[in-house]
Amino acid sequence: MADSQRKSYVIGVGMTNFIKPRGQVDYPVMAREAVVKALLDIEKTYDVIQQVYVGYCFGDSTCGQRAVYQLGMTQIPVIRLTHLVTLAKINDIFKSNVNNNCSTGSTALYLARQAVEFGIVDCALALGFEKMTSGSIANYYKDRTNPLDTTVSLLSETRGITNSPFAAQIFGNAGIEYCENYGATAEHMAKIGEKNHRHSANNPYAQFQNVYTLEQIKSSPQIFGPLTKLQCCPTSDGSAAVIVASEKFVIENNLQGQAIEIVAQAMATDSPDLLEKRSSIELAGADMTRKAAKQVYEQAGITADDIQVVELHDCFSSNELITYDALGLCKPGQAHKLVDSNDVTYGGKYVINPSGGLISKGHPLGATGLAQCAELVWQLRGWCTNRQVPNLKYALQHNIGLGGAVVVSVYKQAELQGKNNDDKTGWKRRFGYNPAIESRGITEQDFRKVCSKQISEYLLAAKL
Repeated sequence: MADSQRKSYVIGVGMTNFIKPRGQVDYPVMAREAVVKALLDIEKTYDVIQQVYVGYCFGDSTCGQRAVYQLGMTQIPVIRLTHLVTLAKINDIFKSNVNNNCSTGSTALYLARQAVEFGIVDCALALGFEKMTSGSIANYYKDRTNPLDTTVSLLSETRGITNSPFAAQIFGNAGIEYCENYGATAEHMAKIGEKNHRHSANNPYAQFQNVYTLEQIKSSPQIFGPLTKLQCCPTSDGSAAVIVASEKFVIENNLQGQAIEIVAQAMATDSPDLLEKRSSIELAGADMTRKAAKQVYEQAGITADDIQVVELHDCFSSNELITYDALGLCKPGQAHKLVDSNDVTYGGKYVINPSGGLISKGHPLGATGLAQCAELVWQLRGWCTNRQVPNLKYALQHNIGLGGAVVVSVYKQAELQGKNNDDKTGWKRRFGYNPAIESRGITEQDFRKVCSKQISEYLLAAKL
């Protein structure tokens, strides 16, 4: 952390259920629920938000405005990021749309944190949502260069291309290469799928909450190579929101008990290893994960051994396997040994994806990283009861997008002046129920409690 930076804290989180993409709920409705819950978490109105970052991959260019206008029409301009520091000095409220593929939500959080830490604002909102189509993600623009064109060509040269979903080929081949190089097997990947489905049974927000035997995981329809259907994340609709604040804001608003410090955070992109090593593991973004992980451990002054809980990007079970290695959770080439020793679930060294991960919880691209953050905030507050990770000090988050970008973050409970209690039962006053273990929608009363004074009733009456 540079000398000019301040500390930043997550003070409020909220999310919707992640659901199958059947067009049943529109994005403004999902976004409204997530933001209202995050504001209820801090017991403040939208007026305290000084800057908003909205992340989504599927939608027109000003969906972010449409989503947050419901909470308050405070004349928020859509600005180019290069104008951010200059324009923020006029003490207005700003919003910037960000799109970084599957790491879009964490990118929004990364930018909100930067704005707080560099003193541009004291309170920022990161919002992510997605209204997707069913089936595998496809390339929508046929008249221009695909940003993954070199990845496609190298995969074709090294492993060949099949008719299977492209993402499954990228990550499936990475798993195959890990097995070839280090002695892991398809069974290790299936065990990861079994574990994540088992974890999701205790997450009320998860798209899938069924528990499967290892044999059921292995015998589900094959998608590509070692990957079966129950080892692949689904497309999803959903939204999540995170409010980030400065120490000054936290103390002035008496939020010390619930604040979770963002101890370290790093974003990395691809190195030449992506293409020069002609490796399937590198094509899946392993090197940028290594880079970001190294940076956050150095920033936080810890090692991977200090971590107790991890939310990582298990778009496929094979990616979870290779990411154990890239995050330094094991020695190089020994990711499968973590699985064999049960050091990736309750009772082991780490609990990885207590939420069920993308495989079970679902994967609405813009919301995924923020939902990971919400899970870790609830864990660090001690709210998760039947999926609570015990003796928790540090939490690690990993969110990756091909193309590429990865965000890795470390969190811990805040240690702040005036903190005289923890927040294990803070949900009683703020919600009346525990949102970590019970998913409820919002009421009109909830909305009116947190919306700005500057709202448009005409907009609120619009049919969605």
